[in-house]
Amino acid sequence: MEAVIAIVALLFVLFVALGAYATVKVLGAAKRGVDRTITQARRTVEDHTLRAKSFAQLGPAGELAQLRLKLRTSMRATQDALQAGAAEDGSLKESIGLFQRLSAHGHELDGELKRLESEPDRATLAERLPGLRERTERITQSADSLRWAARDRARRFADDDLDSLSAQIDVESGALRHWTTTEPAAAPPPWPEAPAADASPDQQTWPETPRSRTAEEPTRPAITPPGPRPTYPWQKKPRPESTT
Repeated sequence: MEAVIAIVALLFVLFVALGAYATVKVLGAAKRGVDRTITQARRTVEDHTLRAKSFAQLGPAGELAQLRLKLRTSMRATQDALQAGAAEDGSLKESIGLFQRLSAHGHELDGELKRLESEPDRATLAERLPGLRERTERITQSADSLRWAARDRARRFADDDLDSLSAQIDVESGALRHWTTTEPAAAPPPWPEAPAADASPDQQTWPETPRSRTAEEPTRPAITPPGPRPTYPWQKKPRPESTT
């Protein structure tokens, strides 16, 4: 009886622990989903704000907004492309590591551009714009290079797989239509060789056929005629026919 109570108590504790673990996992997933949604919403609002500033503001402030928008768009597109490709191609893990190092420079530049948006000294800001523009161009070019390389690799694998699949389908289609293949026609018999140059026309020979050989042989009667019969002493002599 005590063993049964202990087993029931152990099962109860196990179920409670599993329930608590499942609850924590569900709450964590829900929290991550909410955080992801909030981050995406904040990012969308900020992108729209930058796009509006790039069109509405003139001078250094508008150019700063354009640089930030260009930097964020390129880095986000490269991140999405590498993460999507890494799920099917393990060789992109090294590329993801390089992109993470590039992202550190991108975040640093984005923060600097964001701080300079509220800079009151427009003259100093205009002096620093060429350097900021060059840094943005270098980072976006590197990100674009990684993104297009990953896309070209994925397309290359897709083309190779399509070529292999097309070849297999052609072979299978030919096997399914095996009745349409025609047997090669038999070659006609060769003609007899021509006679030698010194041979006369009368000496021309042709391959012997059963009909010609039969024509050359003498005709033999179908039935051999009977020969004279031998006579024996005990046989009677035939009577002569009467002349009367």
